[in-house]
Amino acid sequence: MRVSRRTLMAGAGSVVATPALGWTTPAAAARTEEPLLHGMMPSDALPERLEPVEPGLIRIDRGWRFHEGDIVPPRLRKHDETYLAAKAGGARGAAAIAFDDSGWVSVDVPHDWAIRQPFDRDANTDQGYKPRGIGWYRKTIILDEADRGRKIALRFGGIATHATIWVNGSIAARNWSGYTAIEVDLTPYARFGADQPNIIAVRVDAQEMEGWWYEGAGIYRHVTLAKRPAVSIATDGVHCDPRHDGDDRWRVPVTVTLENVGEAARPAELSVLLRDDAGREVSRATASGTVDPLGRRDLSCALSLSGPRRWSPETPKLYRVEIVATSEAGTDRRQVPIGFRTIRFDANRGFFLNEQPVKLKGVCLHQDHAGVGTAVPDALLEWRLRRMKDVGVNAIRCSHNSQADAFYALCDRMGFLVMDENRIFNPAPDHLAEMEWLVRAHRNHPSIILWSVFNEEPMQGSRAGREMVRRMVAAVKALDDSRPVTAAMNGGLYEPENVSQAIEVMGFNYQTDQYDKFHALNPKLPSSSSEDTSAFMTRGAYRTDRAAHVMSSMDTEAADWGATHRKSWAMIAERPYLAGGFVWTGFDYHGEPTPFEWPTVSSFFGILDLCGFAKTAYDIRRAQWIDDRPVIGIAPHWTWPGREGEQMDVLVTSNAERVRLLVNGKPVGEQAGDRIHGTLFKTAWQPGEIVAIGLKGGREVVRTRHRTAGPPASLQLLPARTLMRADGEDVVPVTIHAVDRSGRHVPIAQHPVTLTIEGGEIIGLGNGDPNSHEPAQGDRRSLFNGLAQALVRARSGAQRLRIVARADGLKDGSTSIRLV
Repeated sequence: MRVSRRTLMAGAGSVVATPALGWTTPAAAARTEEPLLHGMMPSDALPERLEPVEPGLIRIDRGWRFHEGDIVPPRLRKHDETYLAAKAGGARGAAAIAFDDSGWVSVDVPHDWAIRQPFDRDANTDQGYKPRGIGWYRKTIILDEADRGRKIALRFGGIATHATIWVNGSIAARNWSGYTAIEVDLTPYARFGADQPNIIAVRVDAQEMEGWWYEGAGIYRHVTLAKRPAVSIATDGVHCDPRHDGDDRWRVPVTVTLENVGEAARPAELSVLLRDDAGREVSRATASGTVDPLGRRDLSCALSLSGPRRWSPETPKLYRVEIVATSEAGTDRRQVPIGFRTIRFDANRGFFLNEQPVKLKGVCLHQDHAGVGTAVPDALLEWRLRRMKDVGVNAIRCSHNSQADAFYALCDRMGFLVMDENRIFNPAPDHLAEMEWLVRAHRNHPSIILWSVFNEEPMQGSRAGREMVRRMVAAVKALDDSRPVTAAMNGGLYEPENVSQAIEVMGFNYQTDQYDKFHALNPKLPSSSSEDTSAFMTRGAYRTDRAAHVMSSMDTEAADWGATHRKSWAMIAERPYLAGGFVWTGFDYHGEPTPFEWPTVSSFFGILDLCGFAKTAYDIRRAQWIDDRPVIGIAPHWTWPGREGEQMDVLVTSNAERVRLLVNGKPVGEQAGDRIHGTLFKTAWQPGEIVAIGLKGGREVVRTRHRTAGPPASLQLLPARTLMRADGEDVVPVTIHAVDRSGRHVPIAQHPVTLTIEGGEIIGLGNGDPNSHEPAQGDRRSLFNGLAQALVRARSGAQRLRIVARADGLKDGSTSIRLV
């Protein structure tokens, strides 16, 4: 989101062009939409396993030793100790080989120690008032004698924030970004045999900040170990993004970087195979060359294919490139999923995918979740993306940094269009290398359609800013020439020299009153909203109370630089030259508690709250974005004891032609549907049932309802899945809510709940309340406006996972999850 404030000038009253709806539903097949717990009903499907690009990778996530706080060795005084400390392998303190870490706690990574801290009013506001500081990790790795002569590579997916890594007492790597992967070549330091352990020590400085949002602290992504032949394929050393040659003829240029850690030059043979989405071989190519000792060499070839199945959000068909590099030293392999699709940004007609116009219905996403902070398990990440699919999202902007490896693999599989965004705007060598890593690591993913070099930089309207962008664009293009480069601008648009002159797609952050003027002055530059909306909602609250830091969910509140969900999409939908937009944000996130500060500790911007529970924005965006089926929603809920007879605004959001509203079976009214702005009714509240009906051609196609709930009588638990893997990694979100004696959800329940679990553990808790200071770990969490969430993980080898929830005055709730 932005820091500066600009007043929105929305085009009220304008005519909005909307696509034709692709559904036809006879009256007999009318759909009933489930309210309040949208998309939270259990599934019995296991998440697909994410196979690594490199077969044989070893995850070393478990059994790290952790110490919170710094360990400073005694000051050097004497010659001998000073002399030895200056030598390779002479690390002192917690980095020393012989350091005793037996008193440290054992943790598994991904691990975010900040989320476990109590809230501290003196801590940084944007970091969610969570203290961060410094921490240490250590791990022992045993390498077999058979590994001698091989390339040994250790890869950290992400460490927040600055990291120094020692291997056997020598500094092997330093890293200055919490968002880039770190590869450590263990080969020169490695020791072999059970009696020669390898000691990995990591000092993490999380006092440093790269952003103005919650960033977590620690080794918060996966760690892997690769053992490769002496002649092997470099990490991120395969580039195989398809190219369209016209008439549905395609080629896949394949470039493979080989490296040789051996002592002699060695010839290598490269075999490249393309398989379709059914696993059938459809093309093959070869290449060969000699790799010098301690050198690198690129080998290239090309695959060809006619008429492949196209990749799109609706049909995310993936092919697979299999690479085998063979030498006297052995064989190394990679398997790279790719997708065949064309992308094109047009200055007057927006974005085209496979030469079909597609409006980007996007959201901006940070990477944290309630209860676990930035250490988000892969299964939870998949669930979060499915929640975005529920909303009708087809595009995601990585704000404002690269995401975990699993994110891109899931976007490929699930069908999201991705704007991948660089963190630090600076072409200095260290930071340029971070951006180049991002492109090399992600350029084979069909989901990625844009590279973004920055977000809202003060230098964007200057010559220096333009020159910086020129260099960064050139660096991107040297690595990938198939996708355009953009930047998210919130000012400086009309300065004589500005960064829009150096990018290929203009990115507007909130400049809604400048869309038309800028387009008229730059008619050949394609454009998109790179960030919009910044509306405020507290889930389950329908009146604003700024003194209590509560914002209405009736889509009436927005930042002074932003707009409501309805106004912001209207401005985009009515302009065909805009490729689309990216809502700030898909989920709430820790930190940046705009427009408030303490005691508020997380944001209000999300379409979904911090747990993934739906706000009114969920129904608004579904009506705006879903074209293949009828949808409908009502706000507010219908449980308002003590407010009998009070006039209420009722917002019905639907993509139907007309909407009808009933209260206790009696008509309130019927109006033409407005899928952008929704339809507003007024009615006096009375207990009972409110029903909204969507009509097409005079026939009912969809309906939803709220029923007045009585006092809470019992708790219910709804796991997102009824089946999970007992592998110590799979995670399932469990919704906790209260129901009355008739089983109706009680949206105003606020009870403290205590949980017990058998066969697993609770790894995090949340309830979506931006003002809650309850711990993220433990066994207790209060309901907030009727809902709370527990993230559960099964114990390896367990047979069944069972959770019981208790609250004073309510009947216990329980659920079981079958383990496989």
